Amino acid sequence: MKKRSVELVANPPEPHFVGDGFRVHNFIPSGFRMDMQRMDPFIMLDYNSKYHFPASKKPKGVGVHPHRGFETVTIAYKGKVAHHDSSGGGGVIEEGDIQWMTAASGVLHKEYHEEEWSMKGGDFQMVQLWVNLPKKDKMSTPKYQAIKNATINRVTLPENAGTVEVIAGEYNGTKGKATTFSPIHMLNVKLKKDGRANFHFPAHFNTVLLAVEGTVVINETDNLPTDNLALMANDGEDFSIQATTDAVVLVLSGEPLREPIAAHGPFVMNTRQELVEAFDDYNNGKFGYLED
Repeated sequence: MKKRSVELVANPPEPHFVGDGFRVHNFIPSGFRMDMQRMDPFIMLDYNSKYHFPASKKPKGVGVHPHRGFETVTIAYKGKVAHHDSSGGGGVIEEGDIQWMTAASGVLHKEYHEEEWSMKGGDFQMVQLWVNLPKKDKMSTPKYQAIKNATINRVTLPENAGTVEVIAGEYNGTKGKATTFSPIHMLNVKLKKDGRANFHFPAHFNTVLLAVEGTVVINETDNLPTDNLALMANDGEDFSIQATTDAVVLVLSGEPLREPIAAHGPFVMNTRQELVEAFDDYNNGKFGYLED
């Protein structure tokens, strides 16, 4: 099998705040050739690299906002987030947890630093990913998957190299807890220094690697430093990473839907008319009610 090569390694873009609680680098879509069509089904990736928030009596975050046509996936590395949505979902995302919300036909949503954590302050580090939904599922019923860290299936790597947390899809025959609408692999790879992990995904799956902690070398040739993202070319199936320090790498690989994308703000549909309908439905209260 031909080895999959690295198409590019992207430095974190200049950060900006989403609300007052999330200081993010927007890797997808971005000016690095990683637009929604190229990265489909991963249509947005905001990375809150490690950032210290001082203690605050009023939790910081993002107020009520709508979503339609896709799923939001929040992966907590440091800090805690409280969240609620108009379909009845809600709770606290603690370190190591994953919040997987299927907005689909439409929800209102809000998310803030968890109150007790906010009172103390501390390091905050998160990934928020938008996963596109197939046309046939965009108007399905919203749902929510709370994936606690303790329930995540793990694979122990050979030679005490580290572990792979399988959030979605599978790794070496171990399947993730998350249910998905299209084929997606989502892995947290935790390597000890000099530890190595091998991967095999279909060549047409769009694949990225985000170095959350530490530094790794891809295919023994390409360095991926902390907070950088590697886009893998669609030219092969197999690749490897080896850690030069203790490292945590988020690995995403998904089959592109290859459907038209019409996106504006918090709505991702297939046509402009569907976007107009989304705004009309939102303005007419069809997304439910959520107190700010």
